[in-house]
Parts: sequence; C-alpha cells; structure tokens
Amino acid sequence: MTIHDWPVDERPREKLLSRGADALSDAELLAIFLRTGVTGFTAVDLARELLVNFGGLKHLLAASETEFCKQHGLGRAKYAQLQAVLEMARRHLLENLQRGDALCSPQDTQRYLSSQLQSCAQEVFACLFLDNRNRVISFDKMFYGTIDGASVYPREVVKQALKKNAAAVIFAHNHPSGIAEPSGADEHITRKLKEALALVDIRVLDHVIVGDTVVSFAERGLI
Repeated sequence: MTIHDWPVDERPREKLLSRGADALSDAELLAIFLRTGVTGFTAVDLARELLVNFGGLKHLLAASETEFCKQHGLGRAKYAQLQAVLEMARRHLLENLQRGDALCSPQDTQRYLSSQLQSCAQEVFACLFLDNRNRVISFDKMFYGTIDGASVYPREVVKQALKKNAAAVIFAHNHPSGIAEPSGADEHITRKLKEALALVDIRVLDHVIVGDTVVSFAERGLI
C-alpha cells in the first residue's frame, strides 16, 4: 500500500495543509521532505527507519554527508537539499532578529541561538552583539573546544565587543551532551565576563545554554 492509498486525513502533506505543521510527527515531517519511499517502504516507513537509525531528528539533521549518504534511500542530492533547508531556517530566524526593531522576543532569540549551536559536535561559545537599542549587530562564534568544554577568554570578548561598538551582549554556548543545565564553570565564566564588560560599560543581558532544551540564565535569575 502506498501513501496515496491512505485516508486523505492521514496523508502527511494533506494533514499539514489542513491542520498545520505542528500537528505532524517527526516521521511525517521527514516523509514530506523525502517525498518518496523506496521499494517496499513508503516515505513514512523510510522516515521512521531513518529516525531509529540516527537516534532522532536532531542527530539526523546534524549528520555528516558520509553518514547521511550511507542510509538506504538517501544520497548527495537529498543531503544538499537538507542543508539548504537548514540554512534557510537559520537565515529566517536571524532575519527575525535583524528587522531593525529592538530585540524584544526571548523566544525568537533562543530559537536562533539553538539553530546555530544545537548540532555542533564540540562545545562552541558565541556572542550575540547588540547596539544601544538592543538591535542585533552580529552573531560571532568565538571559542571552540572539545566535547568536554571550551576555553573562554574575557579579554577577547571585550576586544570584539569594542570592535563591534556593542552596547550589550548575549552569550551562548552548547552542551553536546544534550543536558543544558548550567555548570559551576558556566556560572563562573559568566561572572568573569560580566565584570570585564562592565569596565567598558557593556551590559550582559543573558547567557543561553543550548542542549536538547534551552536554558536562559536571565530566566533563572543568574544574571
């Protein structure tokens, strides 16, 4: 049986159009991207198999070209297509932060930071630099580490903030383990950075940790 033989309201594409994308499962969304299955597998069957093989959507989206193309029913064309979709999503989220209005949506900010950092295999520390009206100047990935941590140098952050003529900054880094809870080291470096930037009158608005979920220092009262 093919998807075309299913009841209309169970077909992923029709379900999305009638009920919205958020009504679909990960497998159904992936099936729409895949468009077709392979012999003996519908697109939904193939999507489910891929999610099991990769251990979920996050790991599938973060897969290297080699890992991706090893899978049954996938190839370089699908990999290129997927990378284009992911980049469009990142650019869309960034545009939401760069429309010229002051940054006023923590949810948009966290979604953007998550899109930039969640799939990184190693720890990455980044800064979102803002002007005196809290408008985005730039997003800079500044320090890279192993899966266990990254070395962060306050002097370099201050230099970059001054170079950008920033009035405020939001820090962000990922936890490749997926556990977004702040560590003692995370709190310590945040205090050091905040103190260093205060000397040049640059405000620290938040520190966002990206894992399987997102944790905001500001929301936790840690800033």
